[in-house]
Amino acid sequence: MNKLTKIGVSALCGSLASVAGANAGSLDVTGGATATYTSLDGVVTGNPLGMASAMTFTGNGELDNGTTFKLSIAHTNQAAYTGSAISITTPTLGTFTYDEGGGTGIDRIDDMMPTAWEEVDGAGQPMGLRTAVGVGGGPDIEWNVGIGMLEGMNTYISYSPQPDGSKNTNKGTSGDGGQVSGDGWDIVLTHNGLLDGLNVFGGYSEITQVSTVGERTTRVLGATYAIGGATIGYQWSKDSNVTAGNYYENNAYGASFAVNDSLTISYGVHESDHATDTGTVTTTLDGDSLQVSYTVGGASVKVAQSTVDNQNYVAGTNREGRLVALTLAF
Repeated sequence: MNKLTKIGVSALCGSLASVAGANAGSLDVTGGATATYTSLDGVVTGNPLGMASAMTFTGNGELDNGTTFKLSIAHTNQAAYTGSAISITTPTLGTFTYDEGGGTGIDRIDDMMPTAWEEVDGAGQPMGLRTAVGVGGGPDIEWNVGIGMLEGMNTYISYSPQPDGSKNTNKGTSGDGGQVSGDGWDIVLTHNGLLDGLNVFGGYSEITQVSTVGERTTRVLGATYAIGGATIGYQWSKDSNVTAGNYYENNAYGASFAVNDSLTISYGVHESDHATDTGTVTTTLDGDSLQVSYTVGGASVKVAQSTVDNQNYVAGTNREGRLVALTLAF
């Protein structure tokens, strides 16, 4: 990987001198380039060619007391700036992160199933799947607890004053949150020290909404188990009061197998029920994806064959398609 290092961050460090002395930092750039071809049966797709830039900029620095800080900016899509995060890692209190791109809190475990490439809902055949989001799906402050944890355990606590999904610029605010009327929090636990190859995870989220809807709560439980080149997994999640009296309940399964250092295959299924509080299931969305990934050096060829029934929770909307990608890492 090529890296651009030590690009004028000493000026930034100077501004932190009032807090604690800082050492010179660095700015690293990593990434790759991906070209894709998407084919969807029975759908007019137009031009099937696509591209992703997959670039990540990471700035690092350190204060005199041993506290380190990091800025990361992701530009994973060819046409869009994806997200960014600022994190501070202390010697004894763990890591504090402000994140605006999603992937913190309960959103970090929305789909933990093993794959050769992508989640079932991210393999070129959009499902419209509603999974666990919580406050970690938008800008939030997360604490990765670093005190008294068991070996192999991580605890993440996330908070947002108003988790309405808005991404604000410097000195900006989001305005009226609509259905979201107050704050929200997530807690996530992961543990990989119970048994060799076993990783268990779970989370809970609560968001304050207007009184006519009630609090939105989300729960996730799941596990993966790896032995040799094979990994299997299952997880359950339920997102309640997404709208008044409605919830989404999900079951996901996955299995992957590394044939050798270059070739990996996987198969995943994600099933989601849209139901009312009375227990009446209005629509069941089903998706599955068979994937193959082959890597040689810095080049990877990936193929996904995916299907979805009742896309976007609309009965009778069934789709099938395939995605081929070439990724070059640098």
